[in-house]
Order: sequence, then structure tokens, then C-alpha cells
Amino acid sequence: MKKIKVGIVGGAGYTGGELIRLLLNHTDVEIVFVHSKSNSPKFIYETHTDLIGDTDLKFSDTISQNIDMLFLCVAHGEAKKWLDENKLNDTIKIIDLSADFRVKDIALKTVSLFVYGLPELNRDAIKAAQFVANPGCFATCIQLALLPLAKGKLLKNEIHISATTGSTGAGQALSTTSHFSWRNNNLSFYKPFEHQHLNEINQSILQLQNEFASTIHFIPQRGSFTRGIFASCYLDCDISMEEAIALYEDFYADHPFVVISKQNIDLKQVVNTNKCLLYLEKHGNKLLIASVIDNLLKGASGQAVQNMNLLFGLAETTGLKLKATAF
Repeated sequence: MKKIKVGIVGGAGYTGGELIRLLLNHTDVEIVFVHSKSNSPKFIYETHTDLIGDTDLKFSDTISQNIDMLFLCVAHGEAKKWLDENKLNDTIKIIDLSADFRVKDIALKTVSLFVYGLPELNRDAIKAAQFVANPGCFATCIQLALLPLAKGKLLKNEIHISATTGSTGAGQALSTTSHFSWRNNNLSFYKPFEHQHLNEINQSILQLQNEFASTIHFIPQRGSFTRGIFASCYLDCDISMEEAIALYEDFYADHPFVVISKQNIDLKQVVNTNKCLLYLEKHGNKLLIASVIDNLLKGASGQAVQNMNLLFGLAETTGLKLKATAF
């Protein structure tokens, strides 16, 4: 098969680095350029030091139109601006990893061209798309915990969620809350009840359960680790434990990266993989769903590669059969 020619804009950050790592090992991809004005003409391994010995590519301050696929790994608010300032050939497919095109009711007019890129929700639409908006990390972890219930029209009451993310979720730029001395051995919440990913989560739930009108109470937390998200979700639910497990297993039966575990789960099972593990418990009338992902892979760059595979008719798992760090 002819290789997919790929360009990356914004390749110096965490998601860009993870994407380069995945694509260098993808059998069907050729990286044509990695754009970064601030890092050009440095070797990529001078910024992403884990890639030393893997590539002699350099950052570029120009882009090429001779590509099939463009990944935008720029900051939120910058993708729309970049596309307005750079005219691309009509044949180039785009996956945007920012939040600029995810939510239909607040984004600008070009949003109608972008398909929300959660394969477990929109696989067929992604296959037919030219432009894909890659979901957020918290949004991915939480949606995968709730979508089977939405499809079953079972989200009838308030939903309570607490989810803890690693420091890489805050991006590569230094900040007080990502400083080692503050973050290490520490725990705190931020943006309680109003995190921006709630918009994506509500949008997807309404896609499957259009009468959904309950409140989602979401408390995001900063964890003392570098990567991964652990989400605990609970709600009132009348179905039995056996019915709940059957519902989830049926919903994800043909989705290779979502696994229903019969044992309690932990972050190390998914870090460095594109997996999402789900674990269910029933306590009286409450259904508890635990969900874990790697925020930089299933929550960002891994999911972007999964979407690229769908756009080009490849098996979803191509280039993504990764082993968890585990210990």
C-alpha cells in the first residue's frame, strides 16, 4: 500500500511528541514535516529526547502541500486561527487535537465540516469524513463510561464524577501546578462543576439519548503522577449488575480499545496504551463505573492515530498495539 504522507503542525508539545513517536512506528505512514517555528531547524530528538536514535527529522518552519493527512497539535484557540491563515489543498484530511471544533453549538461556521472523533460513538461518520475533531482527554474517559447507559436511555438522574489526571494534561509549558515541588505528593481539584469538557460530554450523551436533561456534577483533580486519568462515575440505576455488564459488553463488542474488566482496575494497566478499561460495581440502587485511560494516547495522540486509520481504511489498531508500562 502507498504510504500516507503526514504533516504535523505544533509538534513540540507533549501531544506532538507522542504523535511523532506513534507515527514513526506506523507501517503505513511517512512523516513529511513537523512544523514548529520556535524549534526550527533543531533535530526533533533535541526537543523530544526519547526519540534519539529513532529519527533524524528536523523541525520545519514551513509546510508542504504534498501530504495526505495533517495533524494540528496546537493550543486551544489556535487551530481555527491557523486554518484561516493557511490555505490547504482540498484533498488533505485534517485531524485537530485542540478543542476548537469539538462542540457544535459554540464553535464557528466551519464546525459543520468536522466530525467529532470518538470512534466508539461515530466510527462510520469518521470513515467518511475529511475533517475530524479529536475529543478531549477527560471527555474521552468519561464518555466511554457513560455512553452504553445513554444508548439504553438509562441516564435519568444526576451523574456524579470525580476524575484525576496526570501533570501532562496541563501541557508542556511550566506552571505553578505542574512544578515538581508543588505537584509531588499533592492532590487538588480545579474547575469544579464547570470544566470545559462537560460540553463535549453532554453533546455526545444527547446524540444517543436526546431527552437527557440531568446535571453532570464533575470534579476534576490534579494527581501526583505524569500521565493517565482515573474517573469514578456513579448514578442511580435500576438495572441489575448482570444487566449492566451485558449492556457494556454489547456496546463495546466490536471496539478493540475498550475492555470491560471483571476485576478492579488501576492506571498502570493503561499507561502507554490506547486502551480504556471499564469496571462496574452495584451498591444498592447506585451504579459505579470506573474508567481509566492514558491521557496522551487514548485521550489525545493515540486516538488521533486511531481516527487516521479509520479515515484511510486501515484496521483501527494499526500502529497502536502498545504494551502498558504496568510496573
